[in-house]
Amino acid sequence: MIRGIGIDMIEVDRVGGKISKENGFREMVFSPSEIDYCESKANPQEHYAARFAAKEAFFKALGSGWKSQTAFHEVEVSHDGQGKPMINLLGQSARTLEEIAGARIFVSLSHLKRYASAIVIIEQ
Repeated sequence: MIRGIGIDMIEVDRVGGKISKENGFREMVFSPSEIDYCESKANPQEHYAARFAAKEAFFKALGSGWKSQTAFHEVEVSHDGQGKPMINLLGQSARTLEEIAGARIFVSLSHLKRYASAIVIIEQ
């Protein structure tokens, strides 16, 4: 049964502008693994933007939006062995969102030079 669906789209330059500043935005929003992954790419801003969109889509799929006791950097976008994107919940966010423990979370990412988008489906 589908519990929730979320979608988000963002301008790549908007995220790129935030991560280029030395204000801690990158570390507040992205996990160390996500930062390593994005920085290894030819166009890191596109990859950061797609991950940001996935986090926003995930919170929309919850049906409640962002919840206190959760952190964006603890909603991590990674890939399985075949490159398929997936969402992992880490730290306090995993404990706060234990109501979706055992749920299957599907995520699809897309990015171009100017825009990035993501859709998340939570199935329980």
